[in-house]
Amino acid sequence: MRPPRSTPRARRAATAALVALVTPSAPATAAGTPAADPGHRRPCVASRLPDGGPARDILRIAQQAKADMGLESVILRVTADGREIVTTALGESMTGVPATPAMHFRNGNIAISYMGTALLRLVDQGRVGLDDPVTRWLPGLQDGDRITLRMLAASTTGLVDYVRLPEFQQAVSADPFRQWTAEELVRLSTSKERWYEPGTNWSYSHANFVLLGAALEKITGTRLDVLLQREVLGPLRLRETRNGFTPDIPEPVLHAFTSDRGTYEESSFWNPSWTTAPGAVETTDICDLASSAAGIGSGRLLSPAAYRELLNPGTVGLGHATARCPATVCIAQTEATHYGMGLLVLGDWVSQHPLFFGYSASQAYLPSERLSIAVSTTNGPDAADGHTAHVITQRIAAALAPGHPIPDFG
Repeated sequence: MRPPRSTPRARRAATAALVALVTPSAPATAAGTPAADPGHRRPCVASRLPDGGPARDILRIAQQAKADMGLESVILRVTADGREIVTTALGESMTGVPATPAMHFRNGNIAISYMGTALLRLVDQGRVGLDDPVTRWLPGLQDGDRITLRMLAASTTGLVDYVRLPEFQQAVSADPFRQWTAEELVRLSTSKERWYEPGTNWSYSHANFVLLGAALEKITGTRLDVLLQREVLGPLRLRETRNGFTPDIPEPVLHAFTSDRGTYEESSFWNPSWTTAPGAVETTDICDLASSAAGIGSGRLLSPAAYRELLNPGTVGLGHATARCPATVCIAQTEATHYGMGLLVLGDWVSQHPLFFGYSASQAYLPSERLSIAVSTTNGPDAADGHTAHVITQRIAAALAPGHPIPDFG
């Protein structure tokens, strides 16, 4: 029997009970000191200008895309079986400041793939099961007894995506420097009627990953940034990838610009606190992004069973329009293109591609060829709309692996 519809009062009460559970811990360890710096490696540098071969083809693709799309910068790295094919940076970070491969940029939802892998590592360790109800760790979440860890990581809870709400969009546009709390973000989603019953459909919702971050902290008793460093970033040697509890970006900075508010302006230090769970709001560089693509996409840190769950946690076959959820939101999940545990399976590729505040990035990995592509772009004043870094990644994939194109999602 279908459960009765919740009332706005009940949703507000349930959300209030989450305050203590999803509010981030203070950015300090139990001893009151900042989390340890993972250390620095040799800076990420450009490879020598290629005379020909695949490296030259990649460079031509990037140069043409930068011109065609009106981009301020394009930074990329391509590797095969861990060996560099090409690393380069085109354009400028700011007027008169050339972009370089060592520059740091925001990686957005790529950090969600780290949360998915961290969850599966906990499953491998026997600490949790994917089908455990989250009420055990988030007792204030409405319907938490029917929402599982799998549903959070695979984005099948039915929670409305707060990023799509007009009131949220207006608030971000009015004050892009605002610091959002996890409780505020969850309240925006849980105060709305669900798109569908948990586990019966698919739709992307940022709220799922804010809640997943809170659950991971509760499961392990460890702050999320420390947990991700221990379970993912450290083992993959991503030494230039780190969380930020403020809008700061470590030097050297790849500056970003956007016309989202009607005028072309710098957006580098607009506050990204709304983008995902506190502790997973990260910056990276292009060398780490290429290593990340290979490390996550190959399932290097997971058992074979966990890797299969990473690539398909039961999403294939879900995704259909309903009276409340249009097809542009409840996107069809097929064998060819579907959502995994915090990442996308696009044809033969494992991918993720964030887009926000003038930044676009893409990581993609082809397991059969051990081919890794990482691209970061920033916008010029007349930049094309959309995931420009991902489009460049698709073009590079078509040149290097023509038998394995990267399809669009949805």
